[in-house]
Amino acid sequence: MTQIFSGKEVAARISSQLADEVSTLKAENVFPKLAIVRIGERLSDVRYEHGALNRCSKLGIEVQVHALPEQTTQQELVNVIRAINEDPSIHGCLLLRPFPKNFDDAYVRNCLAPEKDVDGITDASLAGLVTGTPTGFSPCTAAACMAVLDHYHIPVEGQNVVVIGASLVIGRPVAMEFLKREATVTICHIKTRDVALYTRTADILVAAAGHRNLVTADMVKPGQIILDVGINAAPGGGLCGDVDFEHVSPIAAGITPVPGGIGSVTTSILAQHVVQSAAKATLP
Repeated sequence: MTQIFSGKEVAARISSQLADEVSTLKAENVFPKLAIVRIGERLSDVRYEHGALNRCSKLGIEVQVHALPEQTTQQELVNVIRAINEDPSIHGCLLLRPFPKNFDDAYVRNCLAPEKDVDGITDASLAGLVTGTPTGFSPCTAAACMAVLDHYHIPVEGQNVVVIGASLVIGRPVAMEFLKREATVTICHIKTRDVALYTRTADILVAAAGHRNLVTADMVKPGQIILDVGINAAPGGGLCGDVDFEHVSPIAAGITPVPGGIGSVTTSILAQHVVQSAAKATLP
């Protein structure tokens, strides 16, 4: 019988630990605060922001939202980021991506101070992930995938892992998280021929391409662990992932639903990183 990996269950465990840490910080007059910067109304960004606001509110973490219009220029965005860098009351910044196509992604994300990069998007944070050194934070969604596997006691070492999606937002970071734990990792991307040839070999399959029903029943094998990271609009309203859940879930040994899966954990990891960053502010 397929095990449904409840992100809410994992998030509740993380949040229960964070609540005590936030109380301790506030007793020391340190008030954890997150800034969220979003351009436009992309569904995945709005959902992430909503989830982060809800999670932080429950934990007593203050959130400052900068919702910028689609016509925002690169310089206007950079000005907002620099203001956040200079604000000592802000301990972390969630800078939602991808940026508009005419923006210089590397330049903009590296304008963010590494110590406030709680979603692991700067080169300094990503370098730490690649080298295995503790510089900055891991991207929250990648860390959430590992938290789900840990919570449900899914072994990673030596497993064949296939990641669909090669973005810096999730695909490549989650691949590095698996490599750190000595899994064998294959990344499939837009130029990969016959993706199913690879997905059917996976012990653990991560779908992170952002395309509804990309993973179908003929692309998986019995007994797989499937992590669905996609957030897409479902026909008739609501949300769905990258996996055809109805037809794929009976085949898998374990699978995350959308909604209620990885996204729920991602916001808890984000809150955890903000609290950790705030705690560093208390150090001499």
